[in-house]
Amino acid sequence: MLQDKVIVIVGATGGIGATLTRQLAPTGARLVLAARKEESLAILATELKVDVLIVPTDITQPQQVDTLIQRTIAQFGQIDILVNAAGAGILKAYNTIEPADLEAMLNLNLKGCFYTTQAAAKEMQKRKSGHICNVVGILGKHSMPMAAAYSASKFGVVGFSKSIAEELKRFGVKITLFYFGGIDSPFWDQVNLKVDRNKMLSCETAANAIFYALSAEPQAIPMEINIQPESHLFF
Repeated sequence: MLQDKVIVIVGATGGIGATLTRQLAPTGARLVLAARKEESLAILATELKVDVLIVPTDITQPQQVDTLIQRTIAQFGQIDILVNAAGAGILKAYNTIEPADLEAMLNLNLKGCFYTTQAAAKEMQKRKSGHICNVVGILGKHSMPMAAAYSASKFGVVGFSKSIAEELKRFGVKITLFYFGGIDSPFWDQVNLKVDRNKMLSCETAANAIFYALSAEPQAIPMEINIQPESHLFF
């Protein structure tokens, strides 16, 4: 099903992105790996033992996003799938959030995801085919204390994704949103909160869900996938 599909993975060196990349490597898909650090990309590419295109990209910079898509088209002639797995979190009380904190969340989680979705969708629309997967997280559907800035960015991703999906459906381009609960990933290394990572979902669980969506028949691609650990349920 994924043989020869051109798949761009943004945030490829992160917990979910790297796990998904390893799952996709044996499928025969043509992989394009994007992340900020070229060294981390090179290490991952070497581990995969298959040919991949690595494109160091800061998705908060529209011109770098354009370069990512242009290099993908130049190398493979098309883009079939985009997976937006990049993101970061600042979780703190609303009255301690600095302007720089809010700016960081909006730039990476919201604007970065918008830029990559927009750029990939333009190419997909030309071919009247494509699939965009945006990893939102459960805090893009439900709010919680200490997450005002983070949720603002993730609720924004849901809003623009659903709007773009309406514009693209007549062109055969589909968007899937993933609402994962807590994932035991490097995301939490930078979060100054006490959390029990043993009770979180694994990166493998998240990657399996994305892989499932990517492998679905065109007429049965899920619009949303919501998976949460039993210790942290939202309805």
